[in-house]
Amino acid sequence: MPRISRLLRWFLLASIAISLLGALLVGAMVYVVNARLPDVLGLRRVELQEPMYVYARDGRLIGLFGEMRRYPVAIEKVPPRVKQAFLAAEDANFYAHHGVDFTGVARAVWLLAKTGGQERVAGGSTITQQVAKQFFLSSEYSFKRKFEEMLLAMKMERELSKDEIFELYLNKSFFGNRAYGVAAAAEYYYGKPLDQLTLDEAATLAGIPKFPSSGNPISNPERARIRRDNYILPRMAELGFASQAEVDAARQAPMHAAPHERQIEVYAPYVAEMVRQQMVERYGGDVLNKGYHVTTTIDPTLQAAADRAVVDGLRVYDRRHGWRKPEQAVQMPAGADDKAIGHLLEAIPVQGGLLPAVVVASDGGVLRVVLRDGTTVSLSGSALAWTGKPAAALAQRGDVVRLRRLPDGKPDAPPQWELDQLPRAQVALVSLDADNGALRALVGGYSFAGNKFNRATQARRQPGSSFKPFLYAAAMERGFNPASIVLDAPVVFKDRKGHEWRPQNDGGNFAGPMRLREALVQSRNLVSVRLLDTIGVDYARRYISHFGFDEASLPPNLSMSLGTASLTPLSVARGYTAFANGGFLTTPWVIDSVRDREGKEIFKETPLTACPDCAAASAPGQAQAPAPTGKVDGFDLGPGGATPPPKPPVPAKSAASAAADSKPVDPGQHVAPRAIDPRVAWQLTSMMRDVVKRGTATAARVLNREDVGGKTGSTNDHRDAWFSGFGGPYVTTVWVGRDDFQSLGYREYGGKAALPIWISYMQVALKDQPLRLPDPPAGMVKVSVSASGRLLPGVEGGIIEWVKAEDLQQMEQDTLAMPDADAAPTEESFDIF
Repeated sequence: MPRISRLLRWFLLASIAISLLGALLVGAMVYVVNARLPDVLGLRRVELQEPMYVYARDGRLIGLFGEMRRYPVAIEKVPPRVKQAFLAAEDANFYAHHGVDFTGVARAVWLLAKTGGQERVAGGSTITQQVAKQFFLSSEYSFKRKFEEMLLAMKMERELSKDEIFELYLNKSFFGNRAYGVAAAAEYYYGKPLDQLTLDEAATLAGIPKFPSSGNPISNPERARIRRDNYILPRMAELGFASQAEVDAARQAPMHAAPHERQIEVYAPYVAEMVRQQMVERYGGDVLNKGYHVTTTIDPTLQAAADRAVVDGLRVYDRRHGWRKPEQAVQMPAGADDKAIGHLLEAIPVQGGLLPAVVVASDGGVLRVVLRDGTTVSLSGSALAWTGKPAAALAQRGDVVRLRRLPDGKPDAPPQWELDQLPRAQVALVSLDADNGALRALVGGYSFAGNKFNRATQARRQPGSSFKPFLYAAAMERGFNPASIVLDAPVVFKDRKGHEWRPQNDGGNFAGPMRLREALVQSRNLVSVRLLDTIGVDYARRYISHFGFDEASLPPNLSMSLGTASLTPLSVARGYTAFANGGFLTTPWVIDSVRDREGKEIFKETPLTACPDCAAASAPGQAQAPAPTGKVDGFDLGPGGATPPPKPPVPAKSAASAAADSKPVDPGQHVAPRAIDPRVAWQLTSMMRDVVKRGTATAARVLNREDVGGKTGSTNDHRDAWFSGFGGPYVTTVWVGRDDFQSLGYREYGGKAALPIWISYMQVALKDQPLRLPDPPAGMVKVSVSASGRLLPGVEGGIIEWVKAEDLQQMEQDTLAMPDADAAPTEESFDIF
């Protein structure tokens, strides 16, 4: 007996020692691990990855950028029923435990020991532990990581409130399909905000985080239904979160989740991509995940008008050149039904509103096609009429064609379709606010889905005759005026190697001596060449660079007069703003403001703005300057120091009186630098309005506005068609051409291919806009001239022109020197070196 007592005593002592040693070891482990645990208070300031939002100027959504869908929501805004569904699914005792559910942990440890640690086991992780793992721990599956998770969860419970932890869980959890957070999941799977979810939908969402990729209701609806009906809903009833009747009704609801992308309210993909690139340049690549809200200068009404104009305009252009052939063909499996055939189109995007379709039959005058969703459409009669060909000649079985849905007639009428095709040509449209350069609408191509290359900002094409106003402005700085006579006659230029250049007018004819106004109206190439030859190439390049062009991009030879520089549509539109705003150089801009996820404004644009009436205007290269006139960079940009000749005929407001009437510069206003003399700008806008009234752009008279003007442009072999012009507060440039630099086709001039698109857009843009017809600036005089440019002092009824006051004396001398009869045009020859 004493021996047994001794053994028992030693056993008890050994047990106590082992227990103490174990406690010391556990305590040491806890101390060591606790010392390495991160600061959980930082979770109160954590910035969850959230996409960047891009908006139009009225707040409508243009685009979303980011790696994940996430819309963080405050716990107070999560409906109770949604909270209860997640508590039932993940952690019913969440509001009772202190971070660890030891019953669940014991079960998990037992199962882990049973499997030898070779298999994952369920249970054991509270919501707090899951948050700890999501933010701080790796996905390693071991006792060590589990121990760290438990300690971290208890630390979080000590330092954060239950609602703070629950909010982190609901916003951080992954729900599959790039949806992070319960708000993004509700929108993606059901297209609803949280407060509109039904019980069955909330229960379905609560079941996703367990198996986000393999068990979500889209990838595996049956698995999601089983988890909803067999576990989550019964658990909600058991916990008193829902009545048995509610649960029974919810279990009867079919699985109806479907993909719902965030609705884009303003279609402007080229603009959205421009904004993305600019934001990355400013703030770095991570800006796409910081939840920034970017408001742009885009006007939704004008952007929609631009999209319609380019799609409709290219359709009209393309149909002038007839049906070509189907864009591609697919191999249809034998015996495939319409659904299977439709699946063959999944990788072919919709472009310009044109849906891809597979031809399954083309006989009997009917083209039978299948759309992507398996719908069968039969085309005949008027649906094929524009092609001028029978159905059998249009396409064969397996060919992929395009269908355009016609505008609906009656609301309940079935959709009507028409055969169409993707145009070969591409297009760009840029519309700027003439006064400050704000981008109001931009289209960079026929279809962003088809090609993301932004032709408005990236394509460098020759502007042809639409470049001539810049050259004319340079000439007027050198003393020419709208009534100046220049010879439209053959000319030959020879270089040192004996090479000859014989520039031609488009029609091959010659008009002899003609006024500059008429030369621009008729777009006479030879007049432009002679002008440039007269004023000098170097001078012209330097002057034209004041319109915002890089001087190095301007050809250092006489071909520049015909628009051979390679320029982007955006840069051309920017240059035209100087004509429309009175001579100021604007800087195009699209980002108006940037706010962070908390709504704090971190950027606000303050654009340089034209201000013809301000008491101070800036010169080229300066944000502001103390005086609006004088010589800058060798060019006289205003009448400040000029003394007009005595008793000029009908002077405009004098410089002195104009200065008296001018308003002081607002300290908050940033005045744009002056590009050209305001008088030259006024003369060019007057001349370009005549291009619309009676020149190459008479189709624009349909706008029925006196303030509309512009210039057409075409290049050799009709590779490019342009129209740049102004009206009201806007300057708009349209370019049409092919990416492969092939010809647009016979006689596809700017006035035929580009101008109709410009007109269609401006019909919307100019609605309810007041006329913009400024008076002649100070330092100009009104004169009367004959058709041959002779000054007619004291004669009424001649052609009225406004010229710079200092040019009047030269006009008088030119009139005296003019011969009685105009000389017949003869070819001249010049050596160029």
